[in-house]
Amino acid sequence: QVLLVESGGGLVQVGGSLRLSCAASGRAFSNYVMGWFRQAPGKEREFVAALRRSGGLTNYADSVKGRFTISRESSTVYLQMNSLKPEDTAVYYCAADVDWERDWAPRIQSRYDYWGQGTQVTVSS
Repeated sequence: QVLLVESGGGLVQVGGSLRLSCAASGRAFSNYVMGWFRQAPGKEREFVAALRRSGGLTNYADSVKGRFTISRESSTVYLQMNSLKPEDTAVYYCAADVDWERDWAPRIQSRYDYWGQGTQVTVSS
């Protein structure tokens, strides 16, 4: 069983920064593929960023590339969000794919086995 708990969301002005955290528990966590997704009101959940320790791989949605950075330290995964825009407003979810040995396809949501409860990010203009 893997438990994911997000934190760090909040209200920020346009151009500001936030760092989201996802604390994870579970065996072999360090090998999991970890992803961040978000869901804005009235929209489908979408991929934001992902990281795989094996191969040192990262992947970002075009909409956040250059502004967001995913990283991992010990049992926590972070999403550093800079230059925030109103369109970044959403509930952000952390997810874990425990089958890290298969091919790298971080944007496929069905690949992820565990999800956190989400944390709200609101960017005001």
